[in-house]
Amino acid sequence: MIWTWDVIRRIIEVLWLINIGFAIWTVFRSRRDIAATWAWLLVLSVFPVFGFILYMFVGRQLSQDDIFTIQEEQAKYRDTFMKKQHELLKKHELLPKSNQRPRARMLANLNLNNDDAPLTFNNHVEVFTDGHAKFEQLVDDIDHAKEIIDVEYYTFYADHLGNRILDALVGAAKRGVKVRVLYDASGSHGTKPSFFEPLEKLGGEAQAFISSSDKWYTSPRLNYHLHRKLVIIDHNIGYIGGFNIGDQYLGDSPKFGYWRDTHLRVIGQASVMMEVRFAMDWNTTCRKTHQPQISIENELKNFTIQYPKSDDPEEVPMQIVSSGPDNQDFAIRRGYEGIIATARKYVYIQSPYLIPEDSILESLIIAAKSGVDVRIMVPCMPDHPFVYRMTEYYAKYLVQNGVKVYRYDNGFIHSKTMVSGSNIASVGSANQDYRSYKLNFEVNAFTYSSELSSKLKKIFEDDLINCTPMTEEYFAKQSRWLKFKQQFSHLLAPIF
Repeated sequence: MIWTWDVIRRIIEVLWLINIGFAIWTVFRSRRDIAATWAWLLVLSVFPVFGFILYMFVGRQLSQDDIFTIQEEQAKYRDTFMKKQHELLKKHELLPKSNQRPRARMLANLNLNNDDAPLTFNNHVEVFTDGHAKFEQLVDDIDHAKEIIDVEYYTFYADHLGNRILDALVGAAKRGVKVRVLYDASGSHGTKPSFFEPLEKLGGEAQAFISSSDKWYTSPRLNYHLHRKLVIIDHNIGYIGGFNIGDQYLGDSPKFGYWRDTHLRVIGQASVMMEVRFAMDWNTTCRKTHQPQISIENELKNFTIQYPKSDDPEEVPMQIVSSGPDNQDFAIRRGYEGIIATARKYVYIQSPYLIPEDSILESLIIAAKSGVDVRIMVPCMPDHPFVYRMTEYYAKYLVQNGVKVYRYDNGFIHSKTMVSGSNIASVGSANQDYRSYKLNFEVNAFTYSSELSSKLKKIFEDDLINCTPMTEEYFAKQSRWLKFKQQFSHLLAPIF
């Protein structure tokens, strides 16, 4: 064969058509929304080799077997408390009298119907915004545990803090406490299964979420991760929020500096609902690892929701709401939408990422243009360059439409909170981005307490001291190159 330009061109055309066909087959064989479908077609078509490598890391979805297993676990407890709660909601008797406002009833009903999230009571809540204080208290609670400790984190690094937490868990296991650890293999990169051997030798258990391999890194998939952060101790103490286990969460990272996050320590009924969430995630993973499963029926056999008999301002009605790629209910995102859409005075949001879907984006703009004081706080630095440029793009768009956006300058803000009105707030693991809405497994506490909301509102206002307003003038001063990176990153938002 004579390699003329015409022959080479024909070969390139044939390979390009084959690539297009393969791209169409790859993208359409999985269910996605339209924006993500077209974004992946663009990437796979324009970048034939790089695009498919990127797809292996970012685009692959969960198997139907994994999804079925998760849904089967959730069905085990679905109707335990639902009937009575629905009846009380209809009579407006579910919430304490001081919290029986239309917004609170609406949001509680939404979470109950959308996620089967029972409303729990008799919860006493402590808020942590500093890693040192949070982990000091956690270690102390572990040291005083008598029966059981369940730990679930996206990141469990084998660094100084990770070893300190592991040592505390080993100490508990020596005392005869049942200890289980569930972590995400990718989020805990560098942490090998052997790290947990001292715990396992004492009867403790540790496993990576929906992974059957004993290797330290089990999948090139960057999505569909266990992003939840939960600890439950003796069926009565629960931790939920944004802190992971690692030295950087203590502010010991030269890159990030001070780490500003938000976590709740809950004593009360909500901790049992956290435990149920842990049990479902644990059992889903056991289908692959063949470790002993948790009997959800036994976990709940002695648990009944004690409805409030009096209005105690220190007690926090709370729903533990979870979401993930195993269903299309988008429970946390819809909870966020419910808070924003019904806001009358203010909505304060903290999130390390600001890449909202259209429904959230429009809700924020409608609220701002309706006179609601909408404020959003984001970091001053990227932990993922593309993602940070996307955050800047959406921040600029929101600012142009009346939303106030602030850049937190005192280190890195990783807090995932939303507070609005006199008694509504959400604290958890879910960011304001596509990945948290749809791609990762998240859990948030939705709370109905005037005292807690007031405390979270003050924390936000105190953080403003360390912030720079991201005004239209702020964005106008940016270079053309930076603006181009923001525009380009925005095109990739549906796949990140």
